[in-house]
Amino acid sequence: MDESNRVNPVRNDYDGPVKLYTIECIPGAAPVEALGVVSGSTVQAVHFGKDFIASLQHMAGGEITDYADMMARARAVATRRMAEQAEALGADAVVGIRYTTSEVMEGASEVLAYGTALRLR
Repeated sequence: MDESNRVNPVRNDYDGPVKLYTIECIPGAAPVEALGVVSGSTVQAVHFGKDFIASLQHMAGGEITDYADMMARARAVATRRMAEQAEALGADAVVGIRYTTSEVMEGASEVLAYGTALRLR
């Protein structure tokens, strides 16, 4: 697969007003109010045919691109949902963003994004 066509796992599809940070505090910004934990999640699965091909790729070794793409899309969706929740609270930023994943069934994974919503001056 052409790398330029893949979902960028760092830059997400959220481009709203809430700024997103993995750091715990924003240098030079003083929070006025911590609005609480915000989160977003999604459960994604690959098509059965792709799952079969992925099992063959697993035996051969190397990156399993269908799963890598699925997880990148899932991170983007979870991040967007978290940011939209923060936006609904009136937040200016989300700090301390973390991701966690779990397998909910064979071939399907949940991605959860969470952080602390802040209102800034």
